[in-house]
Amino acid sequence: MSGAPYVVLPITCPPGQSTLGAELASILDVPYIPLDSLFWKPNWTPSTPDEFQDKVLRRLAEDEKGWVVDGNYGSKLGDIVTERRTDIVWLDPPFLLYFPRLLMRTLQRLIGAKDNCAPGCSETLTNVFLSKENSILYWAITQHSTVRRRESENLQRWGVHAGGNMRRIGGWGAELREWKQAVVAMVRGM
Repeated sequence: MSGAPYVVLPITCPPGQSTLGAELASILDVPYIPLDSLFWKPNWTPSTPDEFQDKVLRRLAEDEKGWVVDGNYGSKLGDIVTERRTDIVWLDPPFLLYFPRLLMRTLQRLIGAKDNCAPGCSETLTNVFLSKENSILYWAITQHSTVRRRESENLQRWGVHAGGNMRRIGGWGAELREWKQAVVAMVRGM
C-alpha cells in the first residue's frame, strides 16, 4: 500500500471480515464502508441497483484519504468499487476456523447480543436455519469452495506475486497478525 489506500475486502469469510475491515480502516485513518449496510434496507429489503450504486458512490467520494470497503456486490455495482481500488485483501481462513465463529455470531445476533448486519435487519430462526435463500450459514456451507475457487483465480491474475494488488491472508491467525503489524509499521513510517 502506498499513497491513498482504497482497499477492498471481498466477501469470502463472513466472520472476521468486518472486524478486519474496521481495524484496517482505523489503522489507515480512513472510512470503513460495509456494503451490506448500504445494500439492505430495514426488514432485509434490498436496495434497487440505482439506489445502491448512488449510496456507494457517495460514500466512496466522502474522503480523498482513502477507504476500506467490505463486500463484493459486483453483479449490482459493476466496476464502481473495483476500478477505484488500490489493494484487495482476501481473508481466507480455514472453514473449520470461521464456520464456528459465524455460527456463534449469528446466534448472538439472533438473540440481540450483537448488532445486525445492516440497520433494521434482524435475524430470525427461519432465515438462519430454514432458508436456503437467506441463511448466511447455508451460504457459507454451500459457497465456501466456489468462493475459494473464484478468489484463487483472481489471485493468479491480480496477486502481488504477479505484480498486482491482491494478497491472500490464510491460516489460523498468525499470518493475519503479522500482516496487520506490517501495515501498522508502514503507517508509522509514512
